[in-house]
Order: sequence, then C-alpha cells, then structure tokens
Amino acid sequence: MIKVLFVCMGNICRSPMAEAVFQNLVNEAGLSDKILVDSAGTGGWHAGEPAHRGTLQVLKLHSIPYNGRARQFTGSDLEQFDYVLAMDTENLSHIQRFAGKKAEVSLFLDYAGKAGIVDVSEVPDPYYDGRFEHVYELVTQGCKALLAHIRAEHGI
Repeated sequence: MIKVLFVCMGNICRSPMAEAVFQNLVNEAGLSDKILVDSAGTGGWHAGEPAHRGTLQVLKLHSIPYNGRARQFTGSDLEQFDYVLAMDTENLSHIQRFAGKKAEVSLFLDYAGKAGIVDVSEVPDPYYDGRFEHVYELVTQGCKALLAHIRAEHGI
C-alpha cells in the first residue's frame, strides 16, 4: 500500500482539499486498494474540526465528497507514509525538522512543476483571502501530476 499525506498549517483548507481531490482521482483510477490518502496540519489548534466551509463548498461544487476531521502532523507520520507533501515552504520546513525520514518529503506542487503544468511552487492559503476556487485549480493540477508520478514510479 502506497501512503500519501498532504500537510498544510491547520488541516482545514488546503490539505483536506488535496486529500479529497486526490482520493477522488485514486477512486476514479480504480487504485483505492493500492493508495491510502490522508492529511494533517503542522499546527494543532483545529484538531477534530471539519474542513473550512470554503473548502467544503468548493469540493461540493465539483461533486467531490469529504468528511474528514483535522489532525496534527507528528514525527511518526514520516515513518508511516511514503509521500509527505507540504503545501508551502513554511510547512515543509516544519516537517523537515523531524528525524527519521522514511517518507519522500517535498512541496506538493513539485510534481506539477516538473511536468510543466504549473509555474508556482506553493499553494496559497485561502483562509486569509477566500480564493478557494483558485486553490482548487492548483490542487487539482498537483494531484493529477502526483498520481501520474506515483503510477509511473510504482508501476500501477
């Protein structure tokens, strides 16, 4: 089982959106028995809460289900997941402080950037500006590129 973890700051906007979009793509590809998807936040202040209403609205608009709850990233996530993907450099820096890395740790949009799909390296936080649809577009491109990378890397 290939395990993928998306990480943002509070786990209520970007990372749950990426989790939902990626899970939807995995399901559509018939790979849900091969790929496990989760999300977390580097901060714990939203732990146990549902995703932000803006995230839930944009997912609903695109017919993508999500009912997860926020949780805080822990160092053991680096041992349990194969891919740990940060939405921005601040969260990437936080993740990289933990020792014992089994996981491939990178910026989420690195895969889309290498594929020439996007020309930015970070997913902006819509919590502050309300641009959930813009974030959805970036997340969708990033998820498609990530899935293509995983399929090629693992032969699935």
